[in-house]
Amino acid sequence: MCFKNLPIEFDEQGRARLKADVADPYAYRSTTAVVDRQERVRELLARNGHIKDVSIDPVTRVAGALAFHAVVDLESRRVEDAHAVATLFRGYEIILKGRDPRDAIFISSRACGVCGGVHSNCAAEAIEMAFGVAPPPLGIVMRNLGQAAEFLYDHPLHLFLLAGPDYSEAVIKSAEPRVWAKAEQAIAPHQDVHGYRTIAEMMHDLNPLTGKLYLEALEITRRAREATVLAWGKYPHPQTIVPGGISTTVTLQTLNEYQTRLFDLLDHSKKMAYLWDDLFNFLYVAEPRYVDVGRRPKNLIDLGIWDHHEAYDTTYANANAWGERRWATPGVMLEDRGLVTTDLHLINAGLEEFVEHSYYEGWDDKPSRYLTDPIGNPLSPYHPWNKDTRPKPTGRSWREKYTWDTAPRWDRQVVEAGAYARIWITTAANKLPSNPFIQTDGRMIRMAIPRGRLPAMTLEWTVPEANNAIERNRARAFSQPYTALVALANLHAAFDLLKRGETEVSRSYSVPQDERVGVGFWGAGRGYLSHHLTIDKGAITNYQICTPSTLNASPRDPWGQPGPYEEAVLNTPILEEFNSPDEYKGIDILRTIRSFDPCMPCTTHVYAGQQTIIREINTCACILEEEVPVGVG
Repeated sequence: MCFKNLPIEFDEQGRARLKADVADPYAYRSTTAVVDRQERVRELLARNGHIKDVSIDPVTRVAGALAFHAVVDLESRRVEDAHAVATLFRGYEIILKGRDPRDAIFISSRACGVCGGVHSNCAAEAIEMAFGVAPPPLGIVMRNLGQAAEFLYDHPLHLFLLAGPDYSEAVIKSAEPRVWAKAEQAIAPHQDVHGYRTIAEMMHDLNPLTGKLYLEALEITRRAREATVLAWGKYPHPQTIVPGGISTTVTLQTLNEYQTRLFDLLDHSKKMAYLWDDLFNFLYVAEPRYVDVGRRPKNLIDLGIWDHHEAYDTTYANANAWGERRWATPGVMLEDRGLVTTDLHLINAGLEEFVEHSYYEGWDDKPSRYLTDPIGNPLSPYHPWNKDTRPKPTGRSWREKYTWDTAPRWDRQVVEAGAYARIWITTAANKLPSNPFIQTDGRMIRMAIPRGRLPAMTLEWTVPEANNAIERNRARAFSQPYTALVALANLHAAFDLLKRGETEVSRSYSVPQDERVGVGFWGAGRGYLSHHLTIDKGAITNYQICTPSTLNASPRDPWGQPGPYEEAVLNTPILEEFNSPDEYKGIDILRTIRSFDPCMPCTTHVYAGQQTIIREINTCACILEEEVPVGVG
């Protein structure tokens, strides 16, 4: 059975339908769990001097400001309460309403300065579904090449510039000196690949601004962006992605120049995977409680990405068929059930968004416009196609509303997005297209990387036992060679298409004047991305964007379930070493949040009790520095 909580059943032919004899099938009642927790935390704060009220504000990101609030028990070394707070309303859903649908490609791209190309592609796919136009094979391949290159920029950016410095000498030596002492003696197993004899040497070169690995990553991201420009003509915010394909001029010279950069990135991916593998394996041995830092159930969702040029036809009716032939497989995985589905229709039918704890009004005061999807699957009144964005800012209250983020749920369960969800679900599904570089067996993904400056190597990533901060980051490291090999497979396809004379990269279309729906099933470097679109009379009537951070930074839902950031922080033990509460820096909380890659955490201010701690940062990777009291909270 696919759904446990939604009122959907399946007939003998496997068709979804609403359960019979249910008067109001999608109705629900909010829980009092949030209020009860708040009362308990209030009592703890009043009684105990070792309870700290900690706010990280802001944890900034390009796609919107993010703050985080936690109540920490420093005596028992645990987090008692946690809230993720999106502090900025951007309003793309309102900006796009009434516009020409094609504008969505260029406007939604501005939702993020790190990965604007993913929004362009996602919008294009939503529009193509509504318009009924499919790109030619070379157009699909060139989109894939640009998308892979964008990820090849994003993954090292996350690991070496954003999350990685949390495991650098500057942080470990200050916050966990006992771990640092062990790192100085620990021999790195793969030093022949990455060049580091000890883990401490590796940590030293992860130091921001001065570390060799930090500086090398800057160069790698430059090479990846050059490859993106070769495929898309411009980056960021490409202008060549259009409904029906792409407007880039593709020549053998273009592909050869892309190949040169790709092999540099393939070589670096070998070092990247083994380096982080060695570092994270060491941390588990040096401090076994790392397994619980950022831990939460293995509830994962991904829409798949990189369409196969022989399968993608843009239609909703065939979405399951072309979705399962992608270079990353869509799916939902749940802790107690394993891989639940890889069907894009069922993933879409299970989606809902709730706003009980968000700065919006609900929209259930009007009848749902779409009771089913285009093939008859039931849709909730809270599905994105039925959603109406109604901003209503109010005073912050942890019991009521405290964020501009919404609470997306699948089958009314909390699921998280990430590059790790993508590689995890793809491995478990074992449905990848046949190719000489990547194989899966349901438990492991095996990647055969050809020789460049470094010898040919075979890397293996195995589905881990736990879903925690370390495994999110480890999977991100192995996503680099995986992504590079997807690019290599598509590069071979591009060469083959040119040789056969199939040089068309786009197809013509007309803007329909009747009512249509479309959805872009796509992904960003940090996971799941969807654009739900409705049009009528040639204009957008509704546009809803759900990003990875919408899922991961979501607040409590109507049943009191915390979002992924919140739940992961609540489960995190405090490993940091300190002699007094004034020395507490919150590194375990920061590591947990950053493992989700919350879009450019460039500066961090921490409010703790009656003093505010400010870290002056000149880089996108915050390091532990002198704390400076700047006033009473």
